[in-house]
Amino acid sequence: MGQLIENMTPLISEEKVRETVVRLAKEIEIDYHGKEICFICPLKGSVFLVADLMRNINLSQKVDFVYLKASERGGAISIIKDITLNIKDRHVIIVEEIIDIGRTLMFLKNRLLSAHPASLKILTLLDKPARREIPLKPDYTGVTITDRYVVGYGMDSDELGRNYKGIYSFKM
Repeated sequence: MGQLIENMTPLISEEKVRETVVRLAKEIEIDYHGKEICFICPLKGSVFLVADLMRNINLSQKVDFVYLKASERGGAISIIKDITLNIKDRHVIIVEEIIDIGRTLMFLKNRLLSAHPASLKILTLLDKPARREIPLKPDYTGVTITDRYVVGYGMDSDELGRNYKGIYSFKM
């Protein structure tokens, strides 16, 4: 794990991450009992979360991936890789590892709504409302955190740290 983790402090343990994912999975199973769900996973950070969610949900399910890129702060958002799944009349859940500003997520939400899903909800492992610039509230929230930069469980710093099983923040 090297130098990156040496400059970090634990924020959420691997065990707490696992417990949170299981809780979120149970909430989805209750809400979608007897229905098929479609997970939309924004790349790259949400891959760990969507994989663990899918393994913990005993419902018919599909998954697709989207890769969005925001130019500069407040700039245009581009679709680098779009979904290929037809989501018309399906129950869709966008799975985010963290929500902070919310611009890119709102862009994705509006893009998916234009495909006329039966329902569209947002799930996030970490919610950071202090940074929110867009009035956006997730339907499923794992943990609400203060405004800090985090790494681990899919989240990175220049592509480093995604593989950490817990979540860490930089030392203050």
